[in-house]
Amino acid sequence: MTSYEAELVVGRREFAADGVLTLTLRHPLGEELPAWEPGAHIDVLLGPDLERQYSLCGDPADRHSWRIGVLREPEGRGGSAYVHGELREGGKVRVRGPRNNFALEPAPRYRFVAGGIGITPILPMLRAAEAAGADWTLLYGGRTRESMAFTEELGAYGDRVTVAPQDEFGLLDLGSVLGDVPEGTLVYCCGPGPLLDAVEERCPRGVLRVERFQPKEQETGPDSEFEVVLERTGKTVTVPVGVSVLDTVRAAGVEVLYSCAEGTCGTCETDVLEGTPDHRDSVLTDEEREAGETMLICVSRCRGQRLVLDL
Repeated sequence: MTSYEAELVVGRREFAADGVLTLTLRHPLGEELPAWEPGAHIDVLLGPDLERQYSLCGDPADRHSWRIGVLREPEGRGGSAYVHGELREGGKVRVRGPRNNFALEPAPRYRFVAGGIGITPILPMLRAAEAAGADWTLLYGGRTRESMAFTEELGAYGDRVTVAPQDEFGLLDLGSVLGDVPEGTLVYCCGPGPLLDAVEERCPRGVLRVERFQPKEQETGPDSEFEVVLERTGKTVTVPVGVSVLDTVRAAGVEVLYSCAEGTCGTCETDVLEGTPDHRDSVLTDEEREAGETMLICVSRCRGQRLVLDL
């Protein structure tokens, strides 16, 4: 798999809310950046073993700049601290992408639900839904009004947007938007795990699309050893207990594009030619899992003894 990778310049650095920094990235020579659609994210390569994914939250029609929003997480793993503390206007940062596992599918009606920094992939979706003439609403929650980014931009949409800080209104009233989901409606949700879990419980099968920042907790059976045939390279490898397909393939000298290694970014999604995957990712839909045509090799395994992958 090939992907655009380049060193971009930080053109503008602004705070969109308490703890939320936005960066506008441009090509140093003014070249156009790859096209993208709502829901896309980029990999930001901050240093050795420090790589993070951030949703593009600007205007897809602007081919000369990309905007991302980054929440400062004091208890995080160092990515947000580096962005907030080290990336200055005029500075450079290497990026890769864009990639989209959260695409906005055509529909006559949408119900958007966002929590905290989960508003970032939703922003361009609203613009697209509005341009398409769709019926849509957004329910947007956060800890406090001051911590909720882009509320000024969202004000342009009037009463289609409900901003509900927890310290003023309590937990989001999901029943107000999900209690009666008309036929033909798609629900898009991004935010912290508990919010996504609550939305999943309320949504009819097939209507919900989510993007997770952290892996979803899920029950899995015990690991077992299995064989993987790499169709294009002609190699066959054995994946031991406790070792991922990704690590096994890379140890065999096969280069594979990957990023989070947690099953959340979708970078390592690979076509399955034979066999049944044991899906353990937080990206694929129920329908995609049942089809078994692709798998995320950083976390998923095999339901059986053998897989044939397009590698």
